[in-house]
Amino acid sequence: MTKLVHPLAAQDVAFYKENGYLLYHNQLFAADKFTHLQNIFEEHLADKGEKLSDELDTPHFRDPRLLDFLLSDEVLDLIEPILGPNIFLWSSHFICKDPYIGRATPWHEDSAFWNGRVDTYEKILTVWLALDRSTRDNGCMQVIPGTHINGFSAYEDIDTTTNTFASQIKDVDVTKAVPFELEPGESSLHDSRIMHGADANTSQYRRCGYTMRYMSADTRLIPDRNAGHKIWLARGQDLAGNTYVNA
Repeated sequence: MTKLVHPLAAQDVAFYKENGYLLYHNQLFAADKFTHLQNIFEEHLADKGEKLSDELDTPHFRDPRLLDFLLSDEVLDLIEPILGPNIFLWSSHFICKDPYIGRATPWHEDSAFWNGRVDTYEKILTVWLALDRSTRDNGCMQVIPGTHINGFSAYEDIDTTTNTFASQIKDVDVTKAVPFELEPGESSLHDSRIMHGADANTSQYRRCGYTMRYMSADTRLIPDRNAGHKIWLARGQDLAGNTYVNA
């Protein structure tokens, strides 16, 4: 068992609950383990075929090596103070913005894209692990603090040529945006309901991260809205009658 070197303090949890996000400026994994994850990502990137670099969704469905990271004590110890002791793995995504041409991520709420798939959105958390340095210049993620109270804003259609989604939240006050600038191996945490997005990468530096998404195990998946979607019980016990790969 590998213990988290820098666990969250009570004030960190309070900040997350009030603002809907937290920056974790510590190394989540030991250096050799993090390098192993970077190497796995490079394999997926090399084998992506016609997919764009930001479209490598649910790679753990195809590569069980990633479960060593997704179900690790390092990650689960980090998020348990927020989600509680019963946790399941919801999803993961390698998202990479290539130099000069990396598409923008429009302002959105994750919860809006998952509408109807679960019975509650109050305990869904994403860990965004920086595989490269993430800065304003290469299109780091940004959030609007405190907007996790709602989670279902009004949207408008946009062009997908330069954007990763076909819609965006209307009338976002970007003057309140907080950038998530991270060094490789550092992480951010955000609530699924918070407004967030990222500018296009027009710099010479690649910006890649691994999103690891979790829910409290008292969250029930709606079966007919999740056909073919696989989840793992990561810690504790199921409280909602879900079906898990590792049950």
